[in-house]
Amino acid sequence: MANKQDARAARELRRRRHVRNKIRGSAERPRLTVSKSLRNMYAQLIDDQKGETLAYVASHVLAADGKSDKSKTDVAKEVGQNLARLALEKGIKCAVFDRNQYVYHGRIKAVAEGAREGGLQI
Repeated sequence: MANKQDARAARELRRRRHVRNKIRGSAERPRLTVSKSLRNMYAQLIDDQKGETLAYVASHVLAADGKSDKSKTDVAKEVGQNLARLALEKGIKCAVFDRNQYVYHGRIKAVAEGAREGGLQI
């Protein structure tokens, strides 16, 4: 069983590095990176030159009670909109989208669309 898990982790790492090789974030155009678990979505803006996180939003922070009647995709879109709001407050108008090892589909796509709707250029 460990060999399957190791192989899967190696494949994910290879895909993540393949995507990351083409994407770099800066102070004026940070990297919007998305991560997900079975329950939650996480999005953050990262300045790769300084190595610091400029803004961070998680879905479990949005729903303080931990329960929500919205679908996971709707929550992901809300995460993108809130991240865009934080970015605009800090004067960030453009970002580079980093999907990590995930396919640009479903919740990952919803975060990007929510950020665009919030006023962030991707």
